[in-house]
Amino acid sequence: MTTRVLSGIAIAVVGVLLLCSGLAATLIFGGGAGVCGTATSVTPTASSATRSPAPGGIGPIGDWNTEQVGNAATITAVGMRLGVPPRGWVIAVATAMQESSLINAPGGDRDSVGLFQQRPSQGWGTPEQLRDPQYAATKFYQRLLAVDGWQAMPLTEAAQAVQRSAYPDAYARWEPDASRIVAALTGVTTGLAACGVTVSAQGWTQPVHGDVGSGFRTPGRPGHDGVDLIVGKGTPIHAASAGTVTVVRCNAVDVRTGRDWGCDRDGDPALTRGCGWYVDITHPGGVITRYCHMLTHPAVAEGQQVAAGDVIGVSGSSGHSSGPHLHFEVHLGDHTSGTAVDPVAFMASVGAPLNQ
Repeated sequence: MTTRVLSGIAIAVVGVLLLCSGLAATLIFGGGAGVCGTATSVTPTASSATRSPAPGGIGPIGDWNTEQVGNAATITAVGMRLGVPPRGWVIAVATAMQESSLINAPGGDRDSVGLFQQRPSQGWGTPEQLRDPQYAATKFYQRLLAVDGWQAMPLTEAAQAVQRSAYPDAYARWEPDASRIVAALTGVTTGLAACGVTVSAQGWTQPVHGDVGSGFRTPGRPGHDGVDLIVGKGTPIHAASAGTVTVVRCNAVDVRTGRDWGCDRDGDPALTRGCGWYVDITHPGGVITRYCHMLTHPAVAEGQQVAAGDVIGVSGSSGHSSGPHLHFEVHLGDHTSGTAVDPVAFMASVGAPLNQ
């Protein structure tokens, strides 16, 4: 076994020991900074450029294979060692998902290199340095922490502030997968979302921050059992409260043929009916929330327990939709239309008013 493999195993073991002993929390949140605290500086070191993860030491997670998860583990371990808050780990992993599919590519567009497709010509480092995942991740964190207010930003804005991509909206779609992998690798489940997520005393939070468009059962749309919250494509959608995921489904039908339209593409307001990719969550007291028109397959599974604020997917325009938004419903009793109530009034009653 090579020295590099042994070193990678040591990193993984140290990370687990830190988490189990509680020392990780001290390293990450030291100085009383709390979940939204920020490390102030990161300096690449010689030791960070000589370590790599253990090939085959970590199994696949979801659609991500062993190699990809191993690279995510490397990125996360670097963030832990440097004292970057957990939100930063998610941003870094999601960025690498978009830039390289978590493959340590030897090249790319123009002179781009490595997991983050960083360019030597733009001052990131030499090609040899950038092919090392430890060094590349350290440089990413270094620039992220220099962005004022990064922890309160949507993931795509924080990533774009570092990467300056030609496709700035592309990062957001990877937040659910990145959060899931980071949580699976570390056991950390708090602090992964943006600091803007707040939970009321009653245990509720806004699923997204967006203006209310079409309202609940208006005269023009009497069968509209929820409200449309206008947000951009790829905006993270949060569980409004703790509960159990009871439905994860694609519901999009071509009205001309009655056949499946598909949810991995935009729907149409005239040609498609249905909720697109959607999730139902059952909460204590028989309350059910529904989240429609997601961009991609939701980030949760039926039977999964979620906490208020957990990312369950990202906004899109699948199903019966004329543009990106979240259609949000609240039901009292069951999943049927007969139990739907106005989400605006309900969310105000539980301390998490919409449209704010």
